[in-house]
Amino acid sequence: MASEKVIAQKQEIVANLKEKLTGSVAGVLVDYKGINVAEDTKLRKELREAGVDYTVVKNTLLKFAIDEVGFGALDAHLSGTTALAVSKEDPVIAAKILAKYAEDSKGQFSIKAGFLDGEVIDSDKVIAVGKLPSKEQLLVQLLSVLNGNIRGLAVALNAIAEKGQEEAPAVEA
Repeated sequence: MASEKVIAQKQEIVANLKEKLTGSVAGVLVDYKGINVAEDTKLRKELREAGVDYTVVKNTLLKFAIDEVGFGALDAHLSGTTALAVSKEDPVIAAKILAKYAEDSKGQFSIKAGFLDGEVIDSDKVIAVGKLPSKEQLLVQLLSVLNGNIRGLAVALNAIAEKGQEEAPAVEA
């Protein structure tokens, strides 16, 4: 029988996982088998710099946490080695980094499933989300489109003003 101390530690881990899940806009479960230490260090650094919390988790403890937050559909993906990556602000960044890494690893590292805006999504959807532009890229595209229209309007108004000056009769003194 597990000691009270061990049970308390596990309950604390489950509570921390639950907090990560509820405080995040998106998350990804991955199977990290076959990844070496150097690759893992590089991946963790990239995720950390992007504001993504990446943690290797025990399936049984994660199961308790996901069941408590209503992500029971993730239970089917809790086998083998599991790591959880969650993002508190950017719904795309974790999927983007991990999908690219999974593609480059040629099957040794794979996406299991994920969640986005409170909904569980399968690995194909996680990969599709990973291919979306980031929030910053979308804002730049939007501003570029808006700026192009404003610039066009300014050029047209300037041309009308110049044409009006050419056609105006000269005033004699």
